[in-house]
Amino acid sequence: MARMTTPHTIAVLGLGRMGGAIATRLAAQDWDVVGWTRSGRTSGTVKMTDDPNEAVARADLVLLALFDGPACQQVLDEIRDSLRTGTIVLNTSTIAPAEASNLARQLGPSYVHAPVLGSVPAAAAGALRILAAADPDALDRVRPVLETLGTVRQVDDASTAAALKLIANNSLAGAVLALRDSLRQAHALGLPRAQTLDVLELGQLGGLVARKRPFLLGEPTAATAEFTVGALDKDMALLAAASDTPLRSATGLADAPAALEADIAVAATVPAVEDAVLEPLRAYIRGHATGDPAHFRDAFLPTAHIEGIRDGAFVSWRLDEYRTLFKGRPAPDEATRTRRIDAIDVHGTVATATMTLSHGADMFTDVFLLVRTDDGWRIANKAYHRHS
Repeated sequence: MARMTTPHTIAVLGLGRMGGAIATRLAAQDWDVVGWTRSGRTSGTVKMTDDPNEAVARADLVLLALFDGPACQQVLDEIRDSLRTGTIVLNTSTIAPAEASNLARQLGPSYVHAPVLGSVPAAAAGALRILAAADPDALDRVRPVLETLGTVRQVDDASTAAALKLIANNSLAGAVLALRDSLRQAHALGLPRAQTLDVLELGQLGGLVARKRPFLLGEPTAATAEFTVGALDKDMALLAAASDTPLRSATGLADAPAALEADIAVAATVPAVEDAVLEPLRAYIRGHATGDPAHFRDAFLPTAHIEGIRDGAFVSWRLDEYRTLFKGRPAPDEATRTRRIDAIDVHGTVATATMTLSHGADMFTDVFLLVRTDDGWRIANKAYHRHS
């Protein structure tokens, strides 16, 4: 179908890995793009604004590339009064089927639910596979934009599109965990990593191994992650809830709350991270999840400090001071809170780790320094940033 000849301004809300790649692709193909992100992250390739209402006020199309359903709802609530009559909302985010249906009901025929299959390189190349559900007229209007990003497969409704995206990501999680187990077994057998990858590339995991080989070999030129551990963990939780089916076959660790996230982190970081390195991080997650300060003694060295900005002032707590913030019970909204391990790098007897915590309206980035002691790995220090 030919490109629309009239000016067409696109507001891209959410400039994470995928949102940034989508915005860059559209701008490179001469669409008029303005971007906004909750994190304040800037992009050198698209025009930016720090006010989402300013972005959508002049847009014919609003494209959402956000982390989850609550983020989509929050942003839409914020911009709803600024949407122009006839503006289409195109949602590429991966959310639960019920959340997609709810947004479709709220916005009616101006809503297009279009989750994408593919990673950052596919977005940059215009090679995404897009599951699109929309009113026919709305889909016709946004098709030139979608076809700039990839190929379109039309599905019946928003709920179906969202469910199919989760099923696709479930297969990715299974492949990642299968690769993890194969690498663990190969290590136990004393097999060289490169030789193991050569053979795995010949089999069913070949495509994944080929794409991730530099990363799996720990080469300095390896690209950054295209799809975060936390995002995959979030998608698997959505799938389990939507299908009312515990994903024991995928994880084998259904009784460990942070196990899926930690195991995918193990598979996605190279060289392979020993379970012992993850133990203090798991204890830290348990402390937040339960509100029991005893878990932080398992996570931190007694001499550890926790530092950051609180209420506009720099704080540096000793461990015992930090533990007094926890009252021995979960937060009232604990069921909606998430924590994910984003990255782990091990350098002999020291390691660094980054974690993202979503606590209601607040999001935190925690950066840890870990050390290996005679009693195992412990967190020596933590610094955090609160995203407002």
